[in-house]
Amino acid sequence: MSRIPTDILIAGQWRRGAGDPVETVDPATGQVLATLCGASPEEVAEAAEASARAAADPAWRDLLPHQRARLLHRIAELTEAAAGELSALQTADTGKTLAETRALALSAAGTFRFIAAALETAEEAITPSRGEYVTMSVHEPLGVVAAINPWNSPVASDAQKIAPALAAGNAVLLKPAAWTPLVSLALGRLITQALEEFGLPTALLSVLPGSGRVVGDAVVRHPLVARIGFTGGTATGRSIATVAADRLIPASLELGGKSPTIVRADADIEQALAGVMFGIFSSSGQSCIAGSRLFVAREIYDAFLTELVQRVAKLRVGPGTDPHTQVGPLVHHQHRDSVAAYVDLARSEGARVLCGGTVPEGAEYRDGAYYLPTVLDGLPNTSRTCQEEIFGPVLVALPYDDEDDLVRQANDTVYGLACGIWTSDHRAAWRLARRIDAGTVWINTYKQFSASTPFSGWKASGLGTEKGREAIRAHQRQKSLYWGTSDAPLPWAG
Repeated sequence: MSRIPTDILIAGQWRRGAGDPVETVDPATGQVLATLCGASPEEVAEAAEASARAAADPAWRDLLPHQRARLLHRIAELTEAAAGELSALQTADTGKTLAETRALALSAAGTFRFIAAALETAEEAITPSRGEYVTMSVHEPLGVVAAINPWNSPVASDAQKIAPALAAGNAVLLKPAAWTPLVSLALGRLITQALEEFGLPTALLSVLPGSGRVVGDAVVRHPLVARIGFTGGTATGRSIATVAADRLIPASLELGGKSPTIVRADADIEQALAGVMFGIFSSSGQSCIAGSRLFVAREIYDAFLTELVQRVAKLRVGPGTDPHTQVGPLVHHQHRDSVAAYVDLARSEGARVLCGGTVPEGAEYRDGAYYLPTVLDGLPNTSRTCQEEIFGPVLVALPYDDEDDLVRQANDTVYGLACGIWTSDHRAAWRLARRIDAGTVWINTYKQFSASTPFSGWKASGLGTEKGREAIRAHQRQKSLYWGTSDAPLPWAG
């Protein structure tokens, strides 16, 4: 891994921030990786003003869509070439396995490439005329947009917001999570390089680390910010939505989840076992779409859970740099303690801890933010453990009696982000997929993503969508043009 970046990107310039120190820690060892200074509110304002000028610069404003697409293709090339470095930085910062972080870096490159292709083929519309005129619908940039991302998958999340924003002709203020700014800064260097190669204003992107209360608040409240894209917790999302509503600007919010994963009696059991474990324990459960509530048909519940617990107990816990690791450390000791507190809550609610439920023993785990993969049962779906997002390697299992009982329990949550269904009956899969309140449903698979497919949350899981062709239009404003074709004078003509 090359030198860890500590300068931040303000108004197109790399320099030491004037804000509070931001300490990044390797969650596998507890050692400090780097200390950088975040952005100050004054620097946020500086970045917003420079971004507005960059967005209005004819060098950027007048680029044709296929020319902006060339820039995005170049960013994809640079990101793909740097996948190894980006992967190492993200593993050091988040604790994820190198296999996962490499996949995330390549996913980021793929997002830039897909959005470039979508931009190349985007069309405006001539709408049906209802008089002696030609009507056209066109789309124009918003100007400056905010992208605020979480710590669990920074590089992929960054690409999902930056790519469509640039494709739409905007400038971007990127606010990475305070715990994990390193890979976002590295991606910022790649994008800055591409902008320089094309002779474009580097102030089109700022990367502004720091706390959400200081930097994030300054970003969303700045009067030049015309759109907010946020991924994170539901409580913070509500606060951002309130600011956006007060300012009358659009916001897309990808928020929390408590996603059901369903095993019917007719499921391929081997496939379901592997899928359930991957759905909750990959990324150490630190995923908004983690399948954290397991519903199993009552007639196979005991046998399925017995086999599941035996396999979960054998999952290899260790640092993300070890190629044999399946479950890495949690992102931060503070978050590990939050997960442990939820398991203590589950015990107080009467849960049975079937495996895990504690930190692993051994000198190799002593200083890291580790927590064992945990399986709980014996709780009603109404319990706090079953209703609140834990965001860790904790699975709670519940039996169900019939499809109506299943749907009632699965939908009995404030969230509606994702769902997994394991069955060999395609009719039942279709029926369940349509009845479950969720923006994404996986059938006989889990955690598969495509840049071409929209991703959205229902209920308290969010507003708006990311990904897909329409992601570009979400970062633009629509304008209607009327072209008169009649030679007849208008009313009141002299």
